[in-house]
Amino acid sequence: MTPLQLTEPAALETLRQVIDPELGCNIVDLGLIYSIAINGPRVAVTMTLTTPGCPMHESIRWGVQEALLNLDGVEEVEVELVWDPPWHPSMMTDFGRSATGVGIS
Repeated sequence: MTPLQLTEPAALETLRQVIDPELGCNIVDLGLIYSIAINGPRVAVTMTLTTPGCPMHESIRWGVQEALLNLDGVEEVEVELVWDPPWHPSMMTDFGRSATGVGIS
């Protein structure tokens, strides 16, 4: 994949490989990805975690970087962790809710 072919949907699909080890679900379906900006070979991701004290934050950040760096044409990945807006289970996809049992009555 060349930088011209890299799209936000393709990056999101790649990030589905990154699993939150505590919840056992990928970070996209958990609703943790707030934005992806692609500028040639550089990808910037703004994301959050389910809790500010998440002990796996470095592992998840590393997983995002590695997943995107494995795409052809990506040379640099910046991951910014933000806490505003705070994550809430309503940000999850239907698949995420089903996979984790969160928000299912």
